[in-house]
Amino acid sequence: MTRFLSGPRRTTSPRSVSIPFLFRFLSRFPLRWLHRLGTIAGWGVWLGSPSYRRVVRANLEQAFGQVDRRLLRAVIAETGRQIAELPFVWGRPQDEVLARIVRVEGAELIERAQAEGASVLLLTPHLGCFEMCAQYCSTHGPITVLFRPPRKPALQPLMESGRARGNIRVAPADVSGVRRLVKALRGGEMVGMLPDQAPKRGEGVWTPYFGRMAWTMTLAARLSEVKGVRVIMIWTERLPDGGGYVVHLSEPVEAIEGDLVQRCAAINREVEHLVRACPSQYLWGYKRYKRPSGVEPPPGDAQLPNAPPESKDGGRSGPDGRSDGGAAPTVRVAEEGR
Repeated sequence: MTRFLSGPRRTTSPRSVSIPFLFRFLSRFPLRWLHRLGTIAGWGVWLGSPSYRRVVRANLEQAFGQVDRRLLRAVIAETGRQIAELPFVWGRPQDEVLARIVRVEGAELIERAQAEGASVLLLTPHLGCFEMCAQYCSTHGPITVLFRPPRKPALQPLMESGRARGNIRVAPADVSGVRRLVKALRGGEMVGMLPDQAPKRGEGVWTPYFGRMAWTMTLAARLSEVKGVRVIMIWTERLPDGGGYVVHLSEPVEAIEGDLVQRCAAINREVEHLVRACPSQYLWGYKRYKRPSGVEPPPGDAQLPNAPPESKDGGRSGPDGRSDGGAAPTVRVAEEGR
């Protein structure tokens, strides 16, 4: 009778229990060990997934014209390290995580912007340990970042606790989250996001990316139009053999200005510039050139022979369960961003 009145018994799948346990267990490992495990995992995924191999090769060919064997081997290893370091970044106390930053280049850009009363829009591609960017920037004051629930529900509490700590605030990847971003910028705070995410229908425009038209998120471009915003590019380099991280901050090579399409194209060129600085640590398994359902192809677009395959889920081809493959709704934020 008691069981009947209390409703159906909730069951927890073994996988939902094992993932948090594994993360907590791995978070105790030294960063060097995690990176070594990541190298093995990276090669395991490469050898076990033909579709992943096709996407990585196609993206590298699109960017550089050919696949350099040494670069490819480095990409395979660095992708695995990117996944394996997450338990450390999310699971260790924030002061321990920040202690692994051995050098910061360009910190004066944030300091100068804040001294002049400007808000800061920090743009980082899927390059290096991009999870470390917000961790570092939070030492300069409050920063708001977009949050989209992961595909694996068991990862959500780990992701939230790892990101939303100290001065880091997370905003949902929906219209309410976009409003939070605008409010933060108008309040003179920092906002961080990944501009090389492939958005959904109604959230992007066609602009060039490494020589091919890519459906590009408009949110970053719209936020750059908020009055008093200063755009700073940032990425975190992963040093060899668990040696820590170097945070790189720089001003855009060219001004982010013009209409919406021009701003999106300029941001894409800025991302290309950063990726070329360290191509081995870029997430080449990301399906950047997919066309979302319902989106017309760009005028005159010729499907290249080496184009990555389309994806219905709009997600990453890598081995992790994070959901960084979507962007927040931007079709209705024009008024919010001005």
